[in-house]
Amino acid sequence: MRTVQSHRTGQSGSTGQGAEGLVEGFKELKNSTKWTLADQVKVGFVTHHPQGMVKVGDLYFLSSVEIIERPRLFDFPQGGYDRTPGKGVGHLFKLDQAGGLVESVTLGEGDIYHPGGIDYDGEWLWVPVAEYRPNSASIIYRVDPSTLEATEVLRFQDHIGGVVRDTESNSLHGVNWGSRRFYHWKLNDRLEPANPGLDPEMIRALNTSHFIDYQDCQYAGDRHMLCSGVNKPSITGAGSAALGGLELIDLATNQAVHQVPVPLWVKPELAMTNNPAFCESESTKLRCYFMPEDDASTLYVYDAMK
Repeated sequence: MRTVQSHRTGQSGSTGQGAEGLVEGFKELKNSTKWTLADQVKVGFVTHHPQGMVKVGDLYFLSSVEIIERPRLFDFPQGGYDRTPGKGVGHLFKLDQAGGLVESVTLGEGDIYHPGGIDYDGEWLWVPVAEYRPNSASIIYRVDPSTLEATEVLRFQDHIGGVVRDTESNSLHGVNWGSRRFYHWKLNDRLEPANPGLDPEMIRALNTSHFIDYQDCQYAGDRHMLCSGVNKPSITGAGSAALGGLELIDLATNQAVHQVPVPLWVKPELAMTNNPAFCESESTKLRCYFMPEDDASTLYVYDAMK
């Protein structure tokens, strides 16, 4: 297994942030739920293009892609791809509550530089990094949140845009480009794939929900994952609109069991769920953290009353 060392700018500790009550709390939300701004924090460094986020105690972990050369679409598919790989750098940032950078690590290699949605299982961060094009290749890392030391867990032939670890079944679940396919890998006691040579056709399921394309997912407990994302339909004569939402998926069946819109926007074309999101359940509310903007980002904290 390969490891990657981090780049520190300060000292910090790390405590877990559980998913207790998240499934039940989310199911109480509905179309009429009121969302109230509780806080907003200006991030104190260039975030590039944020992708995934988790909150661990009083710290935040953010995955992001720094795009150096944007991929270009081919006139005709070449070698199974619809575009060039582009160039970039994959980052995992650790932030404090004031939006300051605590430390960071770069992840990926070569054309594999695009991190996706991330998860925290109470001990480890799970981070996928893929090529910035569909039907490509990915590396999934397990990262120590205290040191940001990253260990390569597996490589896979598809663009994995987000992962969660199901702690109850000790399995890893991934979604691909546009979240149209689900994958899962059974893990062993060393948190490595129990059968890395398993035929992908045996672990693939189509996503039958078309409410949103997932941008970020987290394990919600009780064999469910909670995903945030957007849908950007074209409107004749008016361009496109951004519609944000949250969706709860049963990992045993790969079926959506509850979904709600998130009627929050930074501007009409930028929904609050455009980039990463993280939610936690409190006694009377669901508290969600959003970072929709690139480069000069703000962390928005909203409460949804149950």
